[in-house]
Amino acid sequence: MADINATPGELNWRLSAHPITLVTFLAFRISSLLPYLLGLLFTDDLVLVFIITILLLAADFYYLKNIAGRRLVGLRWWNEVNTQTGDTHWVFESAPQPNEPGGRVVNATDRRFFWLALYVQPALWIALAIWATVSLKFLWLPLVVIALVLTITNTLAFSRCDKFSQASGLVERGLHSGSLARNVGGALLSRFLTRS
Repeated sequence: MADINATPGELNWRLSAHPITLVTFLAFRISSLLPYLLGLLFTDDLVLVFIITILLLAADFYYLKNIAGRRLVGLRWWNEVNTQTGDTHWVFESAPQPNEPGGRVVNATDRRFFWLALYVQPALWIALAIWATVSLKFLWLPLVVIALVLTITNTLAFSRCDKFSQASGLVERGLHSGSLARNVGGALLSRFLTRS
């Protein structure tokens, strides 16, 4: 049950619209860091730590990309390959806006947890890379590079997906209301002020 005095967007998992998805998402994010950190501190068995960390990173990558992003913030992405030319391109998908048919409002708590966890994890992996370098544990760095590739890929893809959904929402709202310039200018100003 949610706290009556809690404010929307507060970092309290009980305020989430999808608490099981949120807790699972956070568990994968944390559990993909723990074996590496504990292995770096307490053991020299790189093979075991490497295998466990890679499996957890893969599970985190999959869950974030296919489940958590769609349920928590209404965003999804994937990469398509043209089999004839071999060219690849990213495809971004967003849930309908609240004013559109089938649209929904994204929970402020879910959004805040999602974006915070999305940006914090690559920063933590960078800190762990610096720590491994300073402590002269160079054999641990390939694992950090793999972790950075996976986490930064998801971070960039979801950031682009979010920008794409905002841009398409601006154009749609402008076209439906008949005053594109006023809505685009107002929405951009509003977005700038809320991000600052």
